[in-house]
Amino acid sequence: MSVAVRFAPSPTGRLHAGNIRPAVLNFMFARSHGGTFMLRLDDTDRERSKPEFADAIERDLTWLGLTWDRFARQSDRLARYQEVADQLRAMGRLYPCYETADELDRKRKRQLARGLPPIYDRAGLRLSPAERAAIEADGKRPHWRLRLDNFDSPDSASTGSAENGAMTPQPTPVAWDDLIRRHQTVDIGSLSDPVLIREDGTPLYTFTSVVDDIDFAITHVIRGEDHVTNTGVQLALFAALGATPPAFAHHSLLIGADGQALSKRLDSLSIGGFREAGFEPMAVLSHAALIGTSDAVEPRSSIEDLTRGYSLAKVSTAPARFDEAELRNVNARLLHGLAFDAVAERLTALGVAADPALARAFWEAVRGNVSVISDARRWWDVVAGDITPVIEDAAFTAKAAELLPPEPWSAETWSAWTNAIKSATGSKGKSLFHPLRLALTGLDSGPEMKPLLPLIGRARAMRRLGGLTT
Repeated sequence: MSVAVRFAPSPTGRLHAGNIRPAVLNFMFARSHGGTFMLRLDDTDRERSKPEFADAIERDLTWLGLTWDRFARQSDRLARYQEVADQLRAMGRLYPCYETADELDRKRKRQLARGLPPIYDRAGLRLSPAERAAIEADGKRPHWRLRLDNFDSPDSASTGSAENGAMTPQPTPVAWDDLIRRHQTVDIGSLSDPVLIREDGTPLYTFTSVVDDIDFAITHVIRGEDHVTNTGVQLALFAALGATPPAFAHHSLLIGADGQALSKRLDSLSIGGFREAGFEPMAVLSHAALIGTSDAVEPRSSIEDLTRGYSLAKVSTAPARFDEAELRNVNARLLHGLAFDAVAERLTALGVAADPALARAFWEAVRGNVSVISDARRWWDVVAGDITPVIEDAAFTAKAAELLPPEPWSAETWSAWTNAIKSATGSKGKSLFHPLRLALTGLDSGPEMKPLLPLIGRARAMRRLGGLTT
């Protein structure tokens, strides 16, 4: 099966937890089928689309490793959309309308008051050429709507009624077999004819998406369930253009850990924000790909590992729960499994031990206590920086200092030293180990002291046991 998918963000803001999920699902679907992944910027909204957002989208996808095989900007394809619009006009499927937003709102309210569905009554379709010319002579410019086959109209063979010029909607189901939600039906008879082109001549999402999907031979459209109704309209447009539609798969939307919609928090959950906070790309990818599926949410080591066994059949129709604490846990687990060579350059950038052997020993000692890579710097400060020792029992720590063995130290030094302190003081368990940790690190908890002690070294340990800041 030849597969071509697309991720089509609008450059009107930063990529966030909500819209990176369809990017990941599309990318994995393409890679698992040996297909192509396209990045298409839906940037026809002139007011809201910004170059800096477009640049950020490309930067974020690159950071995540979601490399694209093809690229397009809708703003480069306006002539093509005009060509297809002219085709639809010639077919009688695209017609001009002149109502303002306020006029449409008043019309909907009147229809509701009369017990009629609040959908567009096709008044524009019934205007004569002379009436249109008169309206435009007054300076009005039309927006253009797609005529759906969902009404009885004066020029149709059906026998509906038109009370006071309002067309009677007729049930017109459009159905497809969704690859996630199974059989789906949208009654386009309950929908207004969609606006495809604004008054200023710019095309809208419904129109441009279909034209692009046709021209770029997109085989599968994987997107959020908020587009289900759009699919019914787009299928009607595919049919009007005589094109075979792609297969559709609509995944559930994200909710927060509290079960509420994420929409109001998305600015704080941007991919750029995750990067700046020190999250690993594979942690973000693993979390985005696995939430809302039958697979366990756990860190994967590579995109290849994540793609292995991927199937849309695993994607649930229930809301996917985004929990930032869970993402942080995935990130921590990923780091805990990373070998020194995978982080060596970043440790150097953080100012951790210039000596590779020392840096390796340090990473192996502290990686189990790192949630983001920048935590390593905090632990290096504990090992080699200035800390304030916490002395609970000065006599105890003084005795411990007396018993410090000579260097060189190894992984066995901690056990030998604490056994000697135990014999000399009678302390054991928490009363033995906890005061030593407080004095040597200034903290209640942290990495195991067995590998940490040789990194601290005898001179620092001696000063800290005496309560001296180092």
